[in-house]
Amino acid sequence: MAIQHAVLALLAGGPSHGYQLKGAFEAAVGPQWGPLNIGHLYQILDRLSRDDLVVAERQPQPIKPDRVVYEITPAGRAELARWLAEPSPRSGGFRDDFFLKVTAAARSGSAATVRTVLSNQRGHLLRELRNLDGLRRAAEDPVVGLLLTAASRHVTADLSFVDDAEAVLLGDEGQLLTRLATSTADQSAADPGATGSGRVSGSGPERAAG
Repeated sequence: MAIQHAVLALLAGGPSHGYQLKGAFEAAVGPQWGPLNIGHLYQILDRLSRDDLVVAERQPQPIKPDRVVYEITPAGRAELARWLAEPSPRSGGFRDDFFLKVTAAARSGSAATVRTVLSNQRGHLLRELRNLDGLRRAAEDPVVGLLLTAASRHVTADLSFVDDAEAVLLGDEGQLLTRLATSTADQSAADPGATGSGRVSGSGPERAAG
């Protein structure tokens, strides 16, 4: 889990309590990640403590409630080193919701549907890109700036895919869309389970009895 290891990395710099870790995490990863929920953070710290990757020490305070300070253990440092040495696979693989929308729009055979899907996505990505560029220009931490630049390049690559999809699907006056729609219809017609005439009702024993 990436956040779990990020917490270990922060604790490698010295003991901290929960709200210190929350602030340090949000400052380190930048605004594109979003705020870290304090309840989720304490769940992570409890898990790390159970796994002996951190130790927790309750410290009394004169006026405020006692606070719990967390410190990384040797096992925690070893786990952090192991994680840092591993390559990072793409977290979601290539199961992208937009890929499915492009597939569905293309096989509908409708150029208008394809244009709508691509236009909506392009507008969304351009807004994301403007927001990221503004955050990057305002970033004072060079590492945060680096992360925001990487995020912008991901969005730019997504925009290139939208352009490619437009060129492939709409660049031949609808011929490809017609072929795709026809192919989809032919596959449905060839599958008895896709039509009412091929439907079989009842359970297995009932069919056998009939």
